[in-house]
Amino acid sequence: MTDDFAFTIKTLRFDEDYTPADSTRLTTNFANLARGESRQENLRGALRMIESRFNALATWDNAEGDRYGVELDIVSVDLAIGADGPAFPAIEMLKTTILDRWTGTRHDGLVGNNFSSYVRDYDFSVRIPEHNQGRAGFSVPDDFGDLHGQLFRSFLASDTYAAEFRKPPVICLSVSHNKVYRRTANRHPVLGAEYVPNETSLTEQYFGKMGMQVRYFMPEGSAAPLAFYHVGDLLNDYTNLELIGTIATMETFQRIYRPEIYNANAAAGEIFAPSLENPDYSLTRIVYDREERSRLATEQGQFAKDHLIEPHRAGLAEWSARQAA
Repeated sequence: MTDDFAFTIKTLRFDEDYTPADSTRLTTNFANLARGESRQENLRGALRMIESRFNALATWDNAEGDRYGVELDIVSVDLAIGADGPAFPAIEMLKTTILDRWTGTRHDGLVGNNFSSYVRDYDFSVRIPEHNQGRAGFSVPDDFGDLHGQLFRSFLASDTYAAEFRKPPVICLSVSHNKVYRRTANRHPVLGAEYVPNETSLTEQYFGKMGMQVRYFMPEGSAAPLAFYHVGDLLNDYTNLELIGTIATMETFQRIYRPEIYNANAAAGEIFAPSLENPDYSLTRIVYDREERSRLATEQGQFAKDHLIEPHRAGLAEWSARQAA
């Protein structure tokens, strides 16, 4: 089956005129903003927040706070199985490019940032509930995340990825609202203060199967730490501008979607227990539909089951096992 596997990449600019493609998961951060009556105001506001945050972190030789612009491209990765089979929308990420207005040059940012996957929706919103139906306690299947992890690793190892991107991705997520985080003495000039959680999470284990490890940092001026999933050495493999692009982009999305944590009026202390019940926070002026995001996750997981998992179950299981071996 591996001979019949092929990845293809498409890119689409994320700007105030962006409209989600038919294959885009509608719960994805950027897609949710680009819908409804306020879509253009949402997009303008989010892009303005990203650029402002970038300049607030890139302070050197930037006295006016307007030296840099941030351009975002949506990277859509399709998976084709068989010569004549339809392409399945496997992964979507964001790629940043930094515009230096002083010099007129553009610098590559990082690919990753946001991470979108129908198969992940299937694993968390369909497979886990099916596995636990009728059980007394919660558990996950022994091979939970194996297929998704092997698909992601295969993409990173592909000629398709190497032809487009110079470095491995960095994916930036929110902290878990049911963990406790402790600030350490370690500080990075851009990423800020490092935090460590009191225990591992299912998300950490899931991304571990994708070949990614995680570190938690709270940049200067942030209200809470962010989770940085990476391959290799997060602190030394990437430039300051690359890291700032990821922070500015993903902290903006989190301030919109999880204001109780990332737009809180008090910043995280030495011991931090994130809570979605925190009443002391400010709302951005950007409209989104949190209820729709939760409901659509199950529908999107079912889409993956119907169009990828079930039609190719035996072949995918064989391929995944062979990759693991």
